[in-house]
Amino acid sequence: MAKPTSATEPKSNIKTPEFQFDAIIIGTGPGGEGAAMNLSKRHKKVAVIERQQAVGGGCVHWGTIPSKALRHSVSRLIEFKANPLYRFSERSHRMRFSDILHHASDVIGKQANLRSSFYERNRIELFQGHASFVDRYTVKVTHQDGTFELLTAPIIVIATGSRPYRPKEIDFSHPRVFDSDTILSLKDDPQRVMIYGAGVIGCEYASIFKGLGAKVDLINTRERLLAFMDDEISDALSYHFWNSGIVIRHNEEFDHVETRDDCVILHLRSGKKVKADCLLFANGRTGNTDDLNLAAVGLKADGRGQLKVNQNYQTDVDNVYAVGDVIGYPSLASAAFDQGRIAADAILRGACDEKLIIDIPTGIYTIPEMSSVGKTEQQLTAAKIPYEVGRAQFKHLARAQITGTEVGSLKILFHAETKEILGVHCFGERASEIIHIGQAIMEQKNGGNNVEYFVNTTFNYPTMAEAYRVAALNGLNRLCE
Repeated sequence: MAKPTSATEPKSNIKTPEFQFDAIIIGTGPGGEGAAMNLSKRHKKVAVIERQQAVGGGCVHWGTIPSKALRHSVSRLIEFKANPLYRFSERSHRMRFSDILHHASDVIGKQANLRSSFYERNRIELFQGHASFVDRYTVKVTHQDGTFELLTAPIIVIATGSRPYRPKEIDFSHPRVFDSDTILSLKDDPQRVMIYGAGVIGCEYASIFKGLGAKVDLINTRERLLAFMDDEISDALSYHFWNSGIVIRHNEEFDHVETRDDCVILHLRSGKKVKADCLLFANGRTGNTDDLNLAAVGLKADGRGQLKVNQNYQTDVDNVYAVGDVIGYPSLASAAFDQGRIAADAILRGACDEKLIIDIPTGIYTIPEMSSVGKTEQQLTAAKIPYEVGRAQFKHLARAQITGTEVGSLKILFHAETKEILGVHCFGERASEIIHIGQAIMEQKNGGNNVEYFVNTTFNYPTMAEAYRVAALNGLNRLCE
């Protein structure tokens, strides 16, 4: 480790004649972890830099893990209230947002400790502080007390993630205005919540707050919810939201936000005014690159703070790599880990033939969940690919009837001639788990990807997996022989 240097000491007095590490990773989210672990296991001396007090990045502390933990707690609460076994119990108790945060905090702590042990076990040196470039081989780590130290390595990987987009005209310092990071600090129990932005994050939090009994206004800047999903699946979510009382306003743009002591009023360009106890602004994200001093290495991020990389995750500066949300699509924690792992292979070999899988599964943790892999009906129709559809309604499955999770369905799209599975789409509880059965078969080669697999395979009974057999039979019965 380099000796800590006073922040006032001239840089000219600091000399780093030799590299201290084989690689420096900036950020300990999924992308940084994937790169660090792979390099370390190949006997490279690795340093990671994390500006927060614990490792895990936004994924563990503000994004994926907290929101899914919150969602789980609310989902169980909904099931409890709907379960006839408890009809004589006290049913009027309403949990507050702060109540369910306890479970999320517990999970966050467990995840951070677990991931910290990974770095220790692999003898990866962790530096806590803010990272910024000095030159293409040198990173300055500024500590909280103002001191800093310089780290050097021939390879540097940027895995700094992203943060919620904050328009300058909105006062996010107001106690009633939140983004998807700061919403975790909500202490009050809002009766009416307004969410601007109906993407994945907006829809997930709409489910959470509605499950807690709040009135929810969901402002969508587009024509439909989650338009990248199969139309039937996104329509199912829209109907479920409508049926639960969530007010969805499509094709709206905000003009300005009026903040008061007792409420927030969103003024829309259409002339409408929406009043609520608090506003969650969840419309877009920005890459965390603005304070890395990229100019020192000749790099420049785009307007969304994202970096351009090649197929090996190499930036325009050949010894600097970037992975995860900071490079944009697909902006998934699962994909970021794989990007870090693949980038490490490219660093070690000079190039890497391995790529992310083409059909990356999508999991959206609304209540109920949505998940998808492969092509949608709209994509297949536009491409003029002859396909057939097999459907299974959860309400017909014994396991769903037993557990009381009858809302939802599974849809399999397969080629009408070869019977190759082209896409799988699911709406309902455990959809993000159920989808992986279809994904596994889709990845089979040499004719193994065939919808008839589900007919010729014996499933445990009763299970949700049985939906694949039901859907396969349903679709095969539609074929014109």
